[in-house]
Amino acid sequence: MTSTRILESDQIERKIQRIARQIAEEFILAKKIHLICIAGNGEPVGQRIGNVLKTICSIEIEMSTLKLKKSAPLEQAIALSSDLKQLSGEQIVIIDDVLNSGKTLMYAVHHILSAGPKRVATAVLVDRIHRSFPIRADFCGLSLSTNLKEHIDVTIGDTWSDADEAILTD
Repeated sequence: MTSTRILESDQIERKIQRIARQIAEEFILAKKIHLICIAGNGEPVGQRIGNVLKTICSIEIEMSTLKLKKSAPLEQAIALSSDLKQLSGEQIVIIDDVLNSGKTLMYAVHHILSAGPKRVATAVLVDRIHRSFPIRADFCGLSLSTNLKEHIDVTIGDTWSDADEAILTD
């Protein structure tokens, strides 16, 4: 098994800064944005994007976590840390670390759509490009063409750290 570091901590920080600026630009007229982070590595990525947004724009940022069983989303109920009803008519960005097949984001979007939001966008740190589901990342740090045998592991903390990295293994 070989491992290749595809992103180092300073590169991850630059990608997060860029994603946050793209979100701020895209939602410039919004009064509030709900950042919904997929439980696991989506949480620290989302927290860091949210922290950047709070420093670069005056848009109110609401943070939530969405928990689902990634391998089998229908086996357990999807849980949102905030009240789903509060998302009606709101602007939402769903955030995860890696977009693999698209299954996780597809089920997350489906769950959120039941609330009747005004708009839903997606953001990921790394997009592997090959998908099984018709979903894309609206905001992406790195697009990388991989094969099905390869795997991307992201290590990221709540704040910037030298230990942050993204590793491609096959």
